[in-house]
Amino acid sequence: MSCIEETPELALVKKAEQALAPIFARFEENALYNQDKVLTAFREEKVGSHHFTTSTGYGYGDLGRETLERVFARAFGAEAALVRQQIVSGTHAINLCLSGLLRPGDELIFATGLPYDTLRTVCGLEGNIPGNLMDYGVTVKSIPLDAAGEIDLELLLSSLSSRTRMVAFQRSCGYEHRRSFTVKQLIPAFSALRQQARPPIIFVDNCYGEFVEKEEPVAVGADLMAGSLIKNPGGGWIPSGGYIAGKKELVAAVASRLYAPGLGGEVGPSLMNLRLFFQGFFDAPHRVYEMLKAAVLFAQVFAELGFTVVPTATEPRTDVIQRIDLRSPQRLLMVCRSLQQISPVDSYLTPEPAEMPGYQERVIMAAGTFINGSTSELTADAPFKPPYSLYFQGCLSYLHAKIGLISILKQLKGLAKASE
Repeated sequence: MSCIEETPELALVKKAEQALAPIFARFEENALYNQDKVLTAFREEKVGSHHFTTSTGYGYGDLGRETLERVFARAFGAEAALVRQQIVSGTHAINLCLSGLLRPGDELIFATGLPYDTLRTVCGLEGNIPGNLMDYGVTVKSIPLDAAGEIDLELLLSSLSSRTRMVAFQRSCGYEHRRSFTVKQLIPAFSALRQQARPPIIFVDNCYGEFVEKEEPVAVGADLMAGSLIKNPGGGWIPSGGYIAGKKELVAAVASRLYAPGLGGEVGPSLMNLRLFFQGFFDAPHRVYEMLKAAVLFAQVFAELGFTVVPTATEPRTDVIQRIDLRSPQRLLMVCRSLQQISPVDSYLTPEPAEMPGYQERVIMAAGTFINGSTSELTADAPFKPPYSLYFQGCLSYLHAKIGLISILKQLKGLAKASE
């Protein structure tokens, strides 16, 4: 049965949409700019239907793959890009950058506080899994944010040493209770690091941020960035993969880590048809526009209901993640299950908190997606602990997100009545 009827929940959503009209218009302006940027890259690299092919074995001379990487680099404002089906996630892409560029005795500093949970495992900050960076003699430390939740530039600069090979920035908030960093907020740190006698490599975890703003980090001073193709830049079409973009010599070093020294980016077969990769990247600016509309709609409505939301509907956006503090395990379970029930795939499943590879806390995920784990699609996840903050992201269609929100509101009303 359809949930789209003239109900108080639908009226609340419509009221929110009216209030958000100016914000939607700003998102459309950014999306138009980014869509033109991507279209220009396609045209300048002369993308043709002959690039929509597969390759096998070593993948030598894969013209489609090489053209796709030039399109990514041009659109992102980078010297080069590595766009590969062999990369399975954003964490994998970031690990390739860290392990491909850092050597025993080097120091890695995270300038934006503790990194995302799975990266803590990669670095050796949690879990002590064999093969982590600290296991290989790399020192890893993080600089806490200042009292205002900003990058503590003074502390960062005073923490640099002759061993500091890389300074990393996580653009998105992850599961931390902080705001995500806009590209504009990162620029002063980039500039200050470049002025050092021995400038470190400036690396950015760009997951969830692509095409939200008009410029990407490598276009304004970062040396390297990485992300997943089942997030923003895949547009909901790309079935797997990741990307690295930035300075040519750094991208080449990461390619050697992915494959082997001496082989680098010259190998790597496109076992899946590349049409989906070209089409997904072309569609990404529009898809991110839909994601942002969905995020602020959830923010506006949940704030109206008295929940803490970060960011608020009117604050500047730098990623597609919307945090909502639900304040009780019952509400967290109910919202995740309601979202799963309104999904096009696996709607009959019931999300439960569970242990996940790379996480120290149990995590609950609602992800009824066409592509397994794709956060380009309407999904939500949360560490199962107080204050029971849920993180929404993605959507293939704003209309689907709207339907999902209406369904959640009905379930919330039912939960409130049951507890009276």
